[in-house]
Amino acid sequence: MTEDIQKAYEVLKAGGLILYPTDTIWGIGCDATNDAAVQRVYDLKKRTDNKAMLVLIDNAVKLETYISEVPEITWDLIEVNDKPLTIIFSGAKNLSPKLLGEDGSVGIRVTQETFSRRLCERFRKPLVSTSANITGEAFPSNFHEIAEEIRNGVDYIVKYRQDDRTEAQPSSILKLSAGGVVKVIR
Repeated sequence: MTEDIQKAYEVLKAGGLILYPTDTIWGIGCDATNDAAVQRVYDLKKRTDNKAMLVLIDNAVKLETYISEVPEITWDLIEVNDKPLTIIFSGAKNLSPKLLGEDGSVGIRVTQETFSRRLCERFRKPLVSTSANITGEAFPSNFHEIAEEIRNGVDYIVKYRQDDRTEAQPSSILKLSAGGVVKVIR
């Protein structure tokens, strides 16, 4: 895993795209602060720019770096949640504007999965994490279901967990309003 993290780090640092395992499904990733890299993800997925993508971070404390005002309820939601949880926040900052929703919101997940957490720690920036599929097609539940077009469109494919056939599921998604109102999306 250490070699994979180093190679993925080098690709991310150079503005490249990676295919990597997360706490949910396999994802296409890049530096969430790099506009050109984010655009490459949209192009690879054949996705319109106005559909936001989520980012992964390794520690909830980092939320304050990327969100103008973190609602107090956030800390409780993260603490009590026992499965992957993506939270959509208003007031995103210090991220590529291409990632954001039309209202300036962004989805962020604090990953607990070993590889993606260690990669975020090493990279010291948030990572884009979007399903490894062409927009409109079913998301792959494991590495072997990822289309060749996606595999050929990234700069590095992580070797770690490629043989894991466990059927993965996407995260739960909540949207938090500035006043702490919680809306369940998925």
